[in-house]
Amino acid sequence: MATSIVPTLTTVPHHRGWPLVGSTYPFISDPLGFMLRLQEQYERLATVKVLGRTLNIVQTAEDAKYILQENNRNYHKSEAYRILAIFLGNGLLTSEEDFWRRQRKLAQPAFYKQRLALMTDMMAWETELLVADWKTHDPTQPRDISKDMLGLTLNIVTKALFSTDVGDRVAGISDALNGIMHFADNTLKSFIRVPLKYPTPGNVQFLRAVQKVEEVIYGIINGRREQWKQDPDLRYDDLLDMLMRTRDEETGETMSDGQLRDEVTTIFMAGHETTANALSWALYLLARYPEVAHKIREESTEVLAQKDKSTFEKARELRYTLQVVQEVMRLYPPAWVISRRSLAEDQIGPYAFPTDSYFLISPYTLHRRPEYWQEPEAFNPDRFTEGNAKDRPTYAYLPFGGGPRLCIGNNFALLEMQLVLAILLRDFEVSLLSPDQVVEPEPMVTLRPKGSVTLKLKKVKG
Repeated sequence: MATSIVPTLTTVPHHRGWPLVGSTYPFISDPLGFMLRLQEQYERLATVKVLGRTLNIVQTAEDAKYILQENNRNYHKSEAYRILAIFLGNGLLTSEEDFWRRQRKLAQPAFYKQRLALMTDMMAWETELLVADWKTHDPTQPRDISKDMLGLTLNIVTKALFSTDVGDRVAGISDALNGIMHFADNTLKSFIRVPLKYPTPGNVQFLRAVQKVEEVIYGIINGRREQWKQDPDLRYDDLLDMLMRTRDEETGETMSDGQLRDEVTTIFMAGHETTANALSWALYLLARYPEVAHKIREESTEVLAQKDKSTFEKARELRYTLQVVQEVMRLYPPAWVISRRSLAEDQIGPYAFPTDSYFLISPYTLHRRPEYWQEPEAFNPDRFTEGNAKDRPTYAYLPFGGGPRLCIGNNFALLEMQLVLAILLRDFEVSLLSPDQVVEPEPMVTLRPKGSVTLKLKKVKG
């Protein structure tokens, strides 16, 4: 009679840190460098102690796929997302289980291809306005590209969500969102977390920022409802109109104002700051690699000049520009780390884990794993030419996460970045302030350029 062989379970390798505090200091002071060192030292998984908690650091695409896709129902978002939920509420980024599935189903049509096609003219128009501004800039003076990208993506996501002119209302909302992100980052790194009910300077600033964002979003939602009372057939070609009108197939219910607030706020944040960061990184890399920028310029000059095609059709033909965007997001993924908590005990390979085990998956390090990427630190858009990815594990590349929780706005973001880069590089050359200029990454809630990306602009001779 055949007998099954039960593999012997082993202990996950533990990375020894300092007495009492473990690896807290290196993880908080230099998380990217620390996790890259772990990747060099440990083949599959490693445990570290950070802020008194044991974290399991996932090193391989196979294990990332297991957690994010194959057994995703056992792995919920961890405490880090609960901190974001203080601001984002119960939106798609932070909600779980049946509520998340319902909201995802309600929101998904807003990002269908036909909806994106309607937004491309607006994306191009907003980018052309920035081009017009750049044409007035003194080419002998440096330009704060980070500020430009934040302003551009704010305008685009505002028009995508609201379509009508709400410019006066959203004035200053970018600063509020920036303050909220700093608060979330500081809270995540703190040994001691002061409850919001205590009026510390940080808490007061955070609550004021949240209040400003809520006033703007609730004001727009309420204004839209008042318009509908006067004209029930009034339609707007924007995401808010779709989110407000979509109904649950089973219950026939629409989203409450609270749910709308949470989803709009999530889209606002994700469609603003993360895309601005990615575009800033892209322009910095293109200033370092002018030969890549030249290829984009050649492609965009040819594609954008086609009069017989819609803006959406043109964007889909910007294939090399898409490769550049993909490579930028490999080197600088906006979501540089993904955290999960197990709901029940589980086994990953030869390792057993109890309930409430915490896991970190870092796209930043997976995107630099030599087994998946040749010369991983090099900027090489040709990695993403057709056929080059056939031998690479799918979960070796996670710029938008993976599994059912894949970012709902990934196609919106890719389309936006393609168009923005093609239009800007068609008319301008970007260059470094000096040959030794280096922009370092700053791993906060998202992966930002440290300080700002400041470059020189030069109008292309036409």
